[in-house]
Amino acid sequence: MLLAALGIGIIAVAASAILGPKKASRTKLMAYESGNDPEHGGVGTGQRFPVHFYLVAMLFIVFDIETAFFYPLAAAYQKLPQFAFFEALTFVALLLVGYIYILKKGVVEWT
Repeated sequence: MLLAALGIGIIAVAASAILGPKKASRTKLMAYESGNDPEHGGVGTGQRFPVHFYLVAMLFIVFDIETAFFYPLAAAYQKLPQFAFFEALTFVALLLVGYIYILKKGVVEWT
């Protein structure tokens, strides 16, 4: 499996080098913003984003991991031993502690 993954990676890099764009221009390298010219010089000009956006992104990742954990648990619930239920409750309790923390920090308030 490792050899297959490495082979696919090598083929993808080689195909990109062979078939990819050859001439980079200022227009091709410019950031795309819904068909408009980028404001403030585009990406990488030192424009700062509020920390709030990063916190919301981290919340999305946490709840995405929660979904990835619970889907297989729900699919195989009948075949799992009894302690799997208590493991799931422990996981929910940990997420609840984190959720209470972010509520107290005001991360989900958009004003």
